Amino acid sequence: MRSFISRLKHKRRGSMTESGPGLQEALQESPQQRLYRYRKQRGVNLGSWFVLERWVSESPFQGAAGSGQSDLDVAKGLHAKHVLEQHWDSWITSSDFEWLAARGINTVRIPIGYYHICALDPSILTRTDFDGLQHVFEGAWSRLVAAVITARSFGIGVLFDLHAAPGKQNKDSHSGTSSPVISFFNSKFNMQLAIRALRVLVTQLIALQAHDPAFNNIVGVQLLNEPHPSSHEILYDWYREAIQEIRKIDSGFPIYISDCWMTDQYADFVARLPSSLALTCVDHHLYRCFTETDISASAAQHTASLADRNAPFPQMFSRISEKLAASGSGLIVGEWSGALNPGSLQGTADEHQERASYIRAQLDLFELYCAGSFFWTYKKESPGDQGWSFRDAVENGIFPEVVGMIPVKDHVGLSADTNARKVTARNVALGQHVSYWARFPGHYEHWRFEAGFDQGWIAAYDFFAFDRAGQAAVSELGFKGCIAKRKAQDHIHENGRSSNIWEFGECTIQGGFPFWVCAASRPAARHTRYLDKSICDIADLGGPILNIFQSMDSAKG
Repeated sequence: MRSFISRLKHKRRGSMTESGPGLQEALQESPQQRLYRYRKQRGVNLGSWFVLERWVSESPFQGAAGSGQSDLDVAKGLHAKHVLEQHWDSWITSSDFEWLAARGINTVRIPIGYYHICALDPSILTRTDFDGLQHVFEGAWSRLVAAVITARSFGIGVLFDLHAAPGKQNKDSHSGTSSPVISFFNSKFNMQLAIRALRVLVTQLIALQAHDPAFNNIVGVQLLNEPHPSSHEILYDWYREAIQEIRKIDSGFPIYISDCWMTDQYADFVARLPSSLALTCVDHHLYRCFTETDISASAAQHTASLADRNAPFPQMFSRISEKLAASGSGLIVGEWSGALNPGSLQGTADEHQERASYIRAQLDLFELYCAGSFFWTYKKESPGDQGWSFRDAVENGIFPEVVGMIPVKDHVGLSADTNARKVTARNVALGQHVSYWARFPGHYEHWRFEAGFDQGWIAAYDFFAFDRAGQAAVSELGFKGCIAKRKAQDHIHENGRSSNIWEFGECTIQGGFPFWVCAASRPAARHTRYLDKSICDIADLGGPILNIFQSMDSAKG
C-alpha cells in the first residue's frame, strides 16, 4: 500500500490539464433510442416464432418434409407458405406483448434466420439451402416490422438475433436445417453472405427509425447465435469484419456477440476492439440441465453454485462485468431457463420450492452483474412446462409475478425534490472526497468530482423518469460502462484532458442516487484501475430516492 501511495503522490504532483477533443463519434441517437438501448433489459425470448423448434411448437411441423425438425423441413413440406404465415400471425399477438409488459418485461429477443429477410433482397437465398424458397418466406419481413410496432406500443424493446446463418453456425436444427454439418466457418461464401444479410437487416432497421413515429425501440442485433467455430481465431476475424461493416452504416448501432461459453476470452476480445463509444455487448447462455455434471448435481447444489458470490461462476460473472464495463461494454444472458434435469430433482421434498429457489438465484445473479437477461422461452404449445415456458413458470408461481422496480407513487413529479437530494448528497460526497485526498499532498481538480457526481445522478434519473408506456416497472440504467464512457468523453471534450480526469469518475454512494464508482473507498487495485483507465462506470442503485420504489421481485424471493 505504501508503494502505491508513493506512486500516487508522484503521479498527482505537477498534474496539468491538456486541451483536446479525445475520442469523438457522431452517434445519432434520439433520447428514446438511448433509453431503450441502455436500460436494464428484463427480457424473454420469443422462441419458435420465426425460427421454429419442434419441441416448443409442434403444429407447424405436421406436414414437414425430411426429418421434420427445422425451418427448411417445414419450407419443403406441404402448404409451407400457408402454414408459416398462419403460425407467424397467431403464435405471438398483441395480447402476448400486453401480458409481458404487465409483468415488467421490457425487452424481447427475436430469433430469425437470414431467409426471413429475403423480401428485402431475394438474392440472399441464392446458392444456399433455401434457394428457390423466396415465395415461402417473403411474408416474414412485414411481420417482423409489425412485431417491432406492437412491442413499441407496450414500451418493449426488440433485440434481433441471427439464429440461423448461411451454412449453419452450429449443428442444431434451430440454425435452419436438420443437417448436423456445420459449413459456415469453412466457407468464405457463407461467411460473407451472413455479413451481407446483416448489412441488409441493419440498413432496414435504421431506415425504420426515420419513420413517423420512429421505431426507437430496436435495441440492437446479435451477429450469431451459439456459434461453434472450428477455430476461435476464425470467429474473431469474422466478428471484427461484421462489426466494422455494420458500423460503416451506423457508427453507434449496438451489436451483441455470443461468447461460445468462453466468456473471459470473448470479453478480452471486446476489450481489444478499436476504441469506440458504440456498444458491443457479450452474450452468455446459462443452462444447467444438459451435461453429466448437470445431471449429477442436485437442484439445491445448482442453486448454491449460483447464489454463493464466492463460487466460481458468480466470481467469473463479477470479473467479466467489471472488465466489460471498463471498456464501455456490458454482459447479458441472452438465454437461460428454470429447467433442471429430472436427475437433479430426485429425492426432492418440495420440487416447487426447489425450482423457485433456482430461478431466484439466477435472477439475483443477473441483477448484480448483467445489463440484461432473457428467459428461454416465452411459451410452449403444450402447456405445463415450468422449466422452459416463462408463462407457465409465472402462472405457477415459481417465477416472480412482476420483475423490476415498481413505483409506489408518482416519481416523475418529484424532480424538484430529486434535485435537492442530489445537491445534498453531492455536498456530502464531495466533502468526503476532499478530506480523503487531503492526506496525500498534490495537485487536484475537485470540481471534476462534482461534475462527475452530477452527471451520474442525471443519467440515472433519466432512465427512472422514462415514459413506461404501460410497463409495470420503471426503467433502470443497465449498460453503466457504456454510458459512463460517453459521459467521461464528453467531459474531456468540454474541459480538456488531465491526469486528474480520474476525479470525474470517483464518486461515492452515501445514501444518494446512482453515480460513478468510488475509487477513494476501494482497495489499491481499484485505485490503479482508475489511474490506468481514466474511465469510470456507474455504481449500483442505492439511496433515499429509491424509497419511492418497491422491488417486487425481491419481495417475492
